Amino acid sequence: MAGQLREYRRRTRTVQSTKKITRAMELIAASRIAKARARVAASRPYAAEITRVISAVASQSTVHHPLTTERTGVTRAAVVVVTSDRGLAGGYSANALRQAGELMELLADEGKSVALYAVGRKAVTYYRFRGRELAGEFTGFTEQPSYADAKAIADELLGAFTLDEADGGVGEIHIVYTEYVSAMTQTPEAHRLLPMVLEETTEAPVGGALPVYEFEPSAEGVLDALLPRYVESRLYVALLEAAASESASRQRAMKSATDNAEELIRTYTRLANRARQEAITQEISEIVGGANALADAG
Repeated sequence: MAGQLREYRRRTRTVQSTKKITRAMELIAASRIAKARARVAASRPYAAEITRVISAVASQSTVHHPLTTERTGVTRAAVVVVTSDRGLAGGYSANALRQAGELMELLADEGKSVALYAVGRKAVTYYRFRGRELAGEFTGFTEQPSYADAKAIADELLGAFTLDEADGGVGEIHIVYTEYVSAMTQTPEAHRLLPMVLEETTEAPVGGALPVYEFEPSAEGVLDALLPRYVESRLYVALLEAAASESASRQRAMKSATDNAEELIRTYTRLANRARQEAITQEISEIVGGANALADAG
């Protein structure tokens, strides 16, 4: 009984230590969610506006820019998969990797090979373990990405997109990331970055004609300047969305772990009390039995 009581107390202390760690991680993740949400909200208007401007320029000109023109006979596509650098975030990375797997299956059915670009150590280790070759790796910033991180990824992707497929280039660029919907809901999404999907501009006034654009120095020059910024901004928004989703997922996972630790502590405390009561009862029984034996012998 004494050994059992010591074991329950040892387990209780271990779980209490774990609970302190998970509680601290829960509070840290919760503090980061508000900052991440603010960064997402601040970045979305710029990405939406630059998309609108590029759509207006491309739809109102006769320029066939390589970043906005659909290609025929594409046989190689790039897929950027955004996951986390650390674990303990529930199913955050697993859901993104599952979404990426579905996208790659779809591309394979279309006869396209995939060049993988992994963002986050979870994606890197996942694909390395399965023997998948990676065209690019980006780690160390998933919780707090900067615009420079997005630009580094965009530069590499644009370099591959401008190359011929025969020389190792790609004809399409897709990104898989987790969109932040709310503190309880984060949804993995897959979108095509390039070639850009253009939307017809609707800037005409009510009952009026479409505006006439004049481009300086030229429509092609404007697109050359804006399209790299478009790719960078879209990647930056995706990284910020993923960071907010990661923090929200980690906060929920750590709260669940803390709640489970509290339940384990209550369970071990009850078992320890029961073992202690049984030990006391046994000692009393032994004392009473010894006293009766002495009385009978006397």
